[in-house]
Amino acid sequence: MLNQIKKGLVVSCQALENEPLHSSFIMSKLALAAREGGASGIRANSKEDILAIKQEVDLPVIGIVKRDYDDSEIYITATKKEIDELIESGCEMIAIDATLRERPNELTLENLVSYTREMNPNVQLMADISSKEEAKKAEELGFDCVSTTLYGYTEESKEHKLYENDFQFLKEVLKEVSIPVIAEGNIMTPEMVRDVLEIGAYSVVVGGAITRPQQITARFVAQIPK
Repeated sequence: MLNQIKKGLVVSCQALENEPLHSSFIMSKLALAAREGGASGIRANSKEDILAIKQEVDLPVIGIVKRDYDDSEIYITATKKEIDELIESGCEMIAIDATLRERPNELTLENLVSYTREMNPNVQLMADISSKEEAKKAEELGFDCVSTTLYGYTEESKEHKLYENDFQFLKEVLKEVSIPVIAEGNIMTPEMVRDVLEIGAYSVVVGGAITRPQQITARFVAQIPK
C-alpha cells in the first residue's frame, strides 16, 4: 500500500453516528468521488464502511475502528477486537493509536502490534502519533509508517495544530525516524497538501476539508459579515 500512496492524496471518508452522512453506502460513494478526483487511497472507520468502500473502488484502504472505552482515552483501534474486525474487512493497512497513553484492559502497544503481525503478517501498520517520542517508539516496534494524526488531539499537544510554525512538528518527526511519515490533521487547503509534500511527507491524508460538508459549510458561513 505504501508504494501506491507515495506522494499522493489519501482521502479520509468517515462519518460518526451523530453526523448527517453516517452510512456505509454514503461513505462508499464518497470514496468513489475521491477516486474520480484522483485520490491514491482511502482512510475509513469500521469494518462495515470498509467492506462497502471495497465494493465501490479498487483503492487501498487504511482501516480504523473508533470505539470508546471507559478505562482509556484511546479510541482509534484500541484493542484486539478492533484489529480482528479490520483484518476481516480486508483493508491493506491498519492505523493504531500509538500514543503513550494507557490502553484499555492494560493492553500494551507492543502486545497489539505483535498480535496483528501474528494474525496477518501482510497487513501494514500505521502509527497515529502526537509526539516525536511516540514516532520513535513506533519505529522501534516495527510500524511501517507514522502519521501525525493525533498531534493537537492529546492532552499534551492540544494547544497545537499541525500547520503551525510552517509545519514545524512534521519537520521534527521527519528528522527523528527513517520510516515514511504521513501528514494528517487539519490540512484544510490544496496549498497545504503541496507544502507538506515539499517538506518531505511521504503522503498526505485529508478528511474533513473534503468529506464533512457540515464543517465545510461552517467555514463559509463564518466569513459572512455579521
